[in-house]
Amino acid sequence: MPDPATPPGAAARDGGVRPDSGPWADAAGRLTGLGVSRGRAAGPLLRMAPPPVLPAPRQVADPAAEAVTAAKALEAVTADLNRRAAAALDAGGAEAAEILEALAMMADDPMLREEAERQAREGMDAAHALDAAFTRHRDELAALGGYLAERAADLDDLKHRAVAFVLDLPMPGLPSPGHPYVLAAEDLSPADTAGLGPDVLALVTERGGPTSHTAILARGRGLPAVVACAGVMAVPDGTVVGVDGGTGEIAVGLTEEVAAEVRQAERAERARLAASTGPGRTADGHPVKLLLNIGSAKDLRPGAEGVGLFRTEFLFLDRTRAPSFEEQVSAYTEVFEQAESVIVRTLDAGTDKPLPFLGLPEEANPALGVRGLRVDRLLPRVLDTQLDAIAAAARATGREAWVMAPMVTTVEEAAAFARRARAMGIAKVGAMVEVPAAALRAGQLLREVDFLSIGTNDLAQYTFAADRQHSALADLLDPRQPALLELIALCAEAGRQAGKPVGVCGEAAGDPQLAPLLAGLGVTSLSMAPICVPAVRDALAALTLEECRQRARAALA
Repeated sequence: MPDPATPPGAAARDGGVRPDSGPWADAAGRLTGLGVSRGRAAGPLLRMAPPPVLPAPRQVADPAAEAVTAAKALEAVTADLNRRAAAALDAGGAEAAEILEALAMMADDPMLREEAERQAREGMDAAHALDAAFTRHRDELAALGGYLAERAADLDDLKHRAVAFVLDLPMPGLPSPGHPYVLAAEDLSPADTAGLGPDVLALVTERGGPTSHTAILARGRGLPAVVACAGVMAVPDGTVVGVDGGTGEIAVGLTEEVAAEVRQAERAERARLAASTGPGRTADGHPVKLLLNIGSAKDLRPGAEGVGLFRTEFLFLDRTRAPSFEEQVSAYTEVFEQAESVIVRTLDAGTDKPLPFLGLPEEANPALGVRGLRVDRLLPRVLDTQLDAIAAAARATGREAWVMAPMVTTVEEAAAFARRARAMGIAKVGAMVEVPAAALRAGQLLREVDFLSIGTNDLAQYTFAADRQHSALADLLDPRQPALLELIALCAEAGRQAGKPVGVCGEAAGDPQLAPLLAGLGVTSLSMAPICVPAVRDALAALTLEECRQRARAALA
């Protein structure tokens, strides 16, 4: 295992694959990106088909007919995405279905349709009217920055699909060669990532970040994935490549024999990890709970010790009206019935994660605006209804309700949230640590709440003033950055002194190289995608607690 104190990005600076790295040493060339989903794969590389080329504008004889054609194109894209969402849900891909449904809502935006129709009525042909409408909406989102700027890239994908419909061209999408392959792309839209078939061995993109949809969905499916890999689109189709989703290394020009060895070794490793069972423990028996991150009951899997992050906003992404109390009780009850231990996060929403039923105003800088618990300042009834529904579901199932608030910044916010939750009958109340101000006051927070959960994705973003979606800043978002580890250590020590649990539920928790380090810092639980649990369990079991602490001290130094 690499030294955890190695500076982030060092592998890239050292030229990628090490000479002693087994079959990888036989590669004719090497590329290095950011590994975002662990595992190794090898096979022929195929590049994503480019989007349709917009032809030269043509003379319009019937503007009204062009407006109808533009509207029909948006309807067709919406229907296609909804169909794919339903298929994903039937196949058990709840997270993929939710993302596809959110994209369908974007394509079905009345303002987008009205803008396209207006451009057509003013003389543009349907294809150019759609291009102009999408461009305007994209520019508006990009100007907002943060999460909404990333959603602007989703509009590009929707535009390409709509234009392809108008031009009677195939929808841009994934290759279908009839055999397994490694997919390369400039970037992957959520729709493309959610539609990946079983023949895709691994993903490599030139753009993207560690918390992009590509990364999250790849981890959820157990696909090796590398993002921010410059030059991958210059690799000719059919070239046999090896992909290491842990290190971010791409071996270019492997022989088929070497590729077969890589695949066989990976199958053996996955089989070994699948046989792993039991609770999280270090080699000398120190417990570190292994929990799941879920968006609904459909994401639950055996092999973990409970749920460490129930993202309740995923239940309501496609809602234009607020979910009723009864609907919420039903959704929470379904999860409580299937998992004995569940930590529910109240709605982590706002203008950076738009939920239409909230009706929040646009903001110039949504990452620093009204999001998470701050939504309560404008819409207190939303939180009251949710807390009441969680408590009712807990009573109905006989479970002890554990609830935490996202984006807690001050001790006063934590105290106010705790009072309201306990008044509703919530047994255990916690706070998420995603803002440096909260980490620095962890001891005071724990006087008001029963536990803390560290969201490393946002904590890194706010600590280093680096947009979590910006691939060029990936080294700053590396969870091994000493400054971030110091904040985690502060929280863990505060928990030890208070005798209260402190967990990690960011992407760092599912990294088997980081899990022992976090345990060494004093973290009591790790919450992750289900696919990550066996490897993390295995990594913890290989080291004593003192060895974990030594790694933590080295990383902090």
